[in-house]
Order: sequence, then C-alpha cells, then structure tokens
Amino acid sequence: MILLAIESSCDETSAAIMVDGELKSNVISTQLIHSEWGGVVPELASRAHQKSIIPVVQEALQKANINKNDLNAIAFTRGPGLLGALMVGTSFAKSLALSLDIPLIEVNHMQAHVLAHFIEEPRPKFPFLCLTVSGGHTQLVWVEGPLNMQIIGETQDDAVGEAFDKTAKLIGLPYPGGPLIDKLAKEGNPDKYPFPMGEMPGLDFSFSGIKTAILYFLQKEVKLNPNFIEENKADICASVQKTLIEILLRKVKKAMREKKCSSIAIAGGVSANSGLRKRLQELGEENHWEVFIPAFSYCTDNAGMIAMAGHFKCEAGEFCGQDVSPLARYAW
Repeated sequence: MILLAIESSCDETSAAIMVDGELKSNVISTQLIHSEWGGVVPELASRAHQKSIIPVVQEALQKANINKNDLNAIAFTRGPGLLGALMVGTSFAKSLALSLDIPLIEVNHMQAHVLAHFIEEPRPKFPFLCLTVSGGHTQLVWVEGPLNMQIIGETQDDAVGEAFDKTAKLIGLPYPGGPLIDKLAKEGNPDKYPFPMGEMPGLDFSFSGIKTAILYFLQKEVKLNPNFIEENKADICASVQKTLIEILLRKVKKAMREKKCSSIAIAGGVSANSGLRKRLQELGEENHWEVFIPAFSYCTDNAGMIAMAGHFKCEAGEFCGQDVSPLARYAW
C-alpha cells in the first residue's frame, strides 16, 4: 500500500509518502510571511498553500523514490483548521485521486496528532491517555484503538498554545512566540511571579482567565516601572510557562486516576515545549507511568501523521467519495 498524504490545515504545507505503514518521506514547507503580522493570516495562508503544494508533493515523491502512478490512495486533512487552507489541500487531493483513479481518505487533523505516536518506536499500547495541545486545541483524549478515540476533556475557551502566543505578544516577542517563551524560561525563575490557575469542573480546561491575569499583572508592573518587562523577561516567561504546564498536568493526573491508566502520551505543537516534556517525564517517574513523547518533527503539523492516520483507515476500508468537502470545525 503506497499512500500519499497531504496536510494544509494552517500555515504548513506538507506531503508525505508511506509504504505499508512505513514513512518514506515527510516534506514540510513553513510559511514565514505570517511573522510580519504577529499571527496567521488566513488569506495569506491559503495563497501560500497554492504556491507550495505541487513542489512539496513532487519533493515527497522524489525523496521516497515513488512515481505518482504507483500511488494506491491519497489521504488528506479534512479539518479542523482554516477553511481556505483546507480547501487547497482537499481540492488538490481530490483532483489527483480522480486523475489517477485511486481512493481518497479523509483525516481528522487532531486524531492524526495522536496517531503520530505510531510512526516510530516506542509505540504506546492501547488503551492510553493522550494530552493533545496546540495553538487551537487543548484536549484529553482516551485512546482505545487507532480509530477508537474519545475526547474526555477539552478547553472551554482558549487553547494553551494561544495563551503562550498571547503572552509572547504582550512582552514583545515575535510570532510564533511559544518557542521563544520556552527558550527564555530556561534562564528564568519559575517561582518569581505566581499566577492564579483557576479551576474548571471535571477534566475540562480554561485559559482565558490566566491570559487576563497575565495582562493585568504586566500593566500594573509597567506603570510602576516602564522597563519592567525588559528587565524581567526571563522570569516572566518561566513563571507563565510553569503555570500553564501545571494547569495541564493537574488535569492529566486527575484523568489518569479516573481511568486507572498507566500510559500517557502528548501530541500537538505545544508538545514540543521542553518544559512540558520534562515535567511530564518527572510526573511519569513519580507515578510509575509509561510516558510517550513524539519526536520534535512529529509534534508540529506534518503530513507524516496524516499518512499514519490514513494507513489505519485504509486498513479498515474507510474511504470517502469525491463529494467530500473541508470542515473548519470537525467534530469527532
């Protein structure tokens, strides 16, 4: 089974080739233009996808030493994501599949993040809990099989990745700010500035309150000292990062107890955060959990994870027709 996978949900144009479940290539073209605007501009994203998708697919085929006529199926991200960006990938996948007379496989982007753990060893055994964290999503997912997942907790307002990026913007860091906060946090004191964590019922999250608390804290301190942010940037980053990570892991601990689970995984762009990775490993050692952390290349949006999800769906015979359309919001 030779599978082409396409990812275009946000600001990365990516294509991958998978052969019998083994990833042969995974090409990613990141859009740099958004840094000028402090965030992803949907119209610019869709235009960039249009320019990049053919060269990216060609490069993925070349790296895998595969001819397009050898393809057996095409998997693509149907959603969730930016509608204009999704339309580019969906339309390209449909057109190529039609021209080659091969089937289509539609993939949920967030489920694919979870299944990125199965690209390489070590692979978690079912069932396991997955904390899926990104700029647009924060979810606790109970995974009983590759095509059997259930969201048991999620954010009721903002995603944790958005809280990182908003904080970065407030202290003058360029977009994307999350990785820069992570870098500066290593130089700061995480206990310097305590922030309220708040509490949501059950396993759900909320990050709007912590964002507001950070804003008011900075406004207050800058009034007293106009140079406060510049003089204390590392400590601010360390304190914010510690708070956001503890909000996440507090719910993880609760979910692990409720599910009587001993295997925990993380996925999504924020899973690349070194503080989160380190803290989760520490928590795993304390509680005797198996902890699964993906390689950095599979944390951010990439077609490799779409290929992995497509592989499982192909095995199960789950294909879609040419009448499929992208979904900005894709409910499980």
